[in-house]
Amino acid sequence: MLQYLLRRVLFILPTLFAISVVSFVIIQLPPGDFLSTLAARLEAQGGELDRAQLIYLRERYGLDQPMAVQYWRWITGIVTRGDFGLSFHFRRPVEELIWSRLGLTFGISLLTVLFVYAVAIPIGIYSAVRKYSIGDYVATFVGFIGLAIPNFLLALVLMYVSLTVFGYNPGGLFSSEFADAPWSFAKFVNLLQHLWIPIVVVGTASTASLIRYMRANLLDELPKPYVVTARAKGLPETRLLTKYPVRVASNPIVSRVGWELPDLVSGELIVAVVLSLPTTGPLLLQALVAQDMFLAGAFIMMLSVLTVIGTLLSDILLAWLDPRIRYR
Repeated sequence: MLQYLLRRVLFILPTLFAISVVSFVIIQLPPGDFLSTLAARLEAQGGELDRAQLIYLRERYGLDQPMAVQYWRWITGIVTRGDFGLSFHFRRPVEELIWSRLGLTFGISLLTVLFVYAVAIPIGIYSAVRKYSIGDYVATFVGFIGLAIPNFLLALVLMYVSLTVFGYNPGGLFSSEFADAPWSFAKFVNLLQHLWIPIVVVGTASTASLIRYMRANLLDELPKPYVVTARAKGLPETRLLTKYPVRVASNPIVSRVGWELPDLVSGELIVAVVLSLPTTGPLLLQALVAQDMFLAGAFIMMLSVLTVIGTLLSDILLAWLDPRIRYR
């Protein structure tokens, strides 16, 4: 197992290098660049960017260099100095923009993952054990509704209910009086009051799908001979379920961790725009629309790192969860 982990860690470096090359090329595939977009926007607003200023800005941002030179400057800055470059759109270092929002994004993502697994796994187990019962039908119906309703629509409904029933606007993560205030216990409580809506909204679709995964996998395991034998030997039902079939049925769910982390960080984009959340999603959208290649490239690299780390974690969890899995 240790040799496997060492090999995987060594493979991470060339994998990330290849991802960085492909990401940088894809970002530059659309016609034009940030300055072309800026010139078109100024022209639409009645302004104009003269040619001398355009040449100066191209030289300043290095856009007059070949793509290979731009990539080399970008990747060497990341590796040697931790410098992700300058955001053209915001005219600030990329790392400042990312780190200012990354903490809240990871907090929401982590709490959402905990919410999804804490709700979906018990309901999935109950639906499989009590197959075709009223509770199973209710869980199935709620699961289909959760998969059918778009997250942004659910966000709008919860915002309306929160405003009309509870009397406060759930937009953003803080009330207006706490938005720019330093951290305190009152600000933390205010954050918790606003946090439940994005957690429920972002986690609804994943919860509904995981319920179906858990139910289907457990239904496949329950009739198998090892479960029948353990039950015939008098093993208590709760211990039997948790020790054998639930562990085996959890394999596909654990393997989802590899894409669950980046999906939560990037998948809350529309919800973040609707709820006015100060997270990385709206910032990524602005970077892509403005063709801010260094900011967009930094986000893509971050999601790639999360994917690689999540895949490694899922492999380790699978080996721990299922004794039949051995990595050599």
